[in-house]
Amino acid sequence: MLGADDKAGIAEIFTACEYLITHPEITHGRIAVCITPDEEIGRGADRFDVEKFACDWAYTVDGGELGEIEYENFNGASTIITVHGVNIHPGSAKNKMKNASLLAAEFISMLPKAETPAHTEGYEGFYHLCAMEGDETEAKLTYIIRDHSMEKFEERKEFVANLTEYLNSVYGEGTFEAEIEDSYYNMKDKITPFMHIIDNAASAMKMADVEPIIVPIRGGTDGAKLSFEGLPCPNLSTGGANFHGIHEFIPINSMEKMVEVLVTLMKNQY
Repeated sequence: MLGADDKAGIAEIFTACEYLITHPEITHGRIAVCITPDEEIGRGADRFDVEKFACDWAYTVDGGELGEIEYENFNGASTIITVHGVNIHPGSAKNKMKNASLLAAEFISMLPKAETPAHTEGYEGFYHLCAMEGDETEAKLTYIIRDHSMEKFEERKEFVANLTEYLNSVYGEGTFEAEIEDSYYNMKDKITPFMHIIDNAASAMKMADVEPIIVPIRGGTDGAKLSFEGLPCPNLSTGGANFHGIHEFIPINSMEKMVEVLVTLMKNQY
């Protein structure tokens, strides 16, 4: 799974390091490399030791079509909605049964239908239903909430909390529970004081005949968490496409170009 996002990034980083090791005539400063697991569940940087890493800035190589440089990302939260129902034999259920699965479906129907990943782009945020399970007695909905704007991000979380409160007023206190937990925040404010690292990446791409494309991430990356821990860490592309689906792919020439970009970026002029 996720060969272009992000096994490809690991391969590119190590290939660039291998190239520098086998070409000692290329001068460069101190280089530190770390591979983090569990980025896709928002836990990749949990045990990252910024002090031990001892760098002024860093880059993730974490997805994106060739040339992308990203220093803005979503504010992200995970949400679990638990619905508690009352089950009884369907033959005698009138005015007694509270079908948790049907109530969960009602919750889904009350979220803005046009504010899902399939209907949004650019800086537009969304509510994304990732998983659902349940029966008459209990149902669970797993959501992620995303928005580049912190104000709108807080509004989205408040909307979910208020919707839960409203449905409890209709079906009884404790019928709906909402667990909302922040995952990461937009790293833009942490990167903008260090825009030279964006300029350096863009220059390295141009020197490798790759057109730099500065775009916001419609997702997350470990660099967001690291930026808030004192290590400014924008993201560079791997060169892949169609991430997280069965059609995810990456051309080998894009990987080779990204190796060239990384080697150029690490040379002593940067």
